[in-house]
Amino acid sequence: MFDLLLRRARLVDDTLTDIAILDGKIAALGDITAPAKKIVELHGEVYVSAGWIDSHVHCYPKSPIYHDEPDSVGIATGVTTVIDAGSTGADDIDDFYQLTRQASTDVYALLNISRVGLIAQNELSNMANIDAGAVRDAVKRHPDFIVGLKARMSSSVVGENGITPLERAKSIQKENGDLPLMVHIGNNPPNLDGIADLLTSGDIITHCYNGKPNRILTPAGELRASITRAIQRGVRLDVGHGTASFSFEVARRAISMGILPHTISSDIYCRNRIDGPVRSLASVMSKFLAIGLSLPQVIACVTDHAADGLRLTQKGRLATGFDADLTLFTLKHEPTVMVDAENDSLQADNILVPLAAIRAGKGYMTEQGSAEHAFDF
Repeated sequence: MFDLLLRRARLVDDTLTDIAILDGKIAALGDITAPAKKIVELHGEVYVSAGWIDSHVHCYPKSPIYHDEPDSVGIATGVTTVIDAGSTGADDIDDFYQLTRQASTDVYALLNISRVGLIAQNELSNMANIDAGAVRDAVKRHPDFIVGLKARMSSSVVGENGITPLERAKSIQKENGDLPLMVHIGNNPPNLDGIADLLTSGDIITHCYNGKPNRILTPAGELRASITRAIQRGVRLDVGHGTASFSFEVARRAISMGILPHTISSDIYCRNRIDGPVRSLASVMSKFLAIGLSLPQVIACVTDHAADGLRLTQKGRLATGFDADLTLFTLKHEPTVMVDAENDSLQADNILVPLAAIRAGKGYMTEQGSAEHAFDF
């Protein structure tokens, strides 16, 4: 007997299937007749995907700058897994780990290469903060929690140090099993070309569609040659919308040239969740639907692409044996004006509405779903 059976779930390719869950894992898919302790009838009206993964959030509650609660940016918005992108370094990672053990959302961390983390905007302006030994010890203490490293490479962060912190980050990466390295790009120096030329396969450029002068497009609107080379080497592009790091104009231009994001992430924390322009991962995903990506493309960016990029081998796919992390959602026709980080607007005709999330087999209603649907989990 299964623990939970979802009947007639609609997949993003519009096929219908039953999904059975047992002991926190996906146990079967297809036309299922076996009994279950709980059965939820979806009638082909509700989409189900693998649980959404937000590859770039800030959810260390004690962070003095960018903070939030994991479940506020996670399960409450249909996101089953979040990856905190560098809020903590080696000094605070133990505390962050302990604080997130009671969350319903599955929480992981990209360890800031600065041991002090994001206690101030300039954490890489003092090279003494980049302590390879402290990183190594933190990774050894939390090998299943720390899924990668984070280096913020913009002028306000690195001060007079230029490209040197990234060179150190690449060295530290090699010493720790070539963990994925996410690199924040923003205002120069250092110049984006120098950043991109140091990156190797599996590294992640976040804020990839930012509208700042040091962006992936040349003044003529073409893709920088350094970014072309980086993508050819296997460097991945992550959205990381954030308060100041996403431009509709840049995204549209890049996507028109075939430069699609590998992952769609929010860079969410309490302020841009409540006041905008981010609001939620679903809102960011809806912006990419409005730009022209298909529903399967958008969902892939928050499921299998995200899981593959961060080596979360049991997540991101609707397949037997994988974690029973699922997101239930609808695509609602609701004309909406959306705003980017440059305060430019875009008309969206349809928005994604997360109704519920299932994490390790346990169901949770979302804030929006509670008002529109009632699933008996």
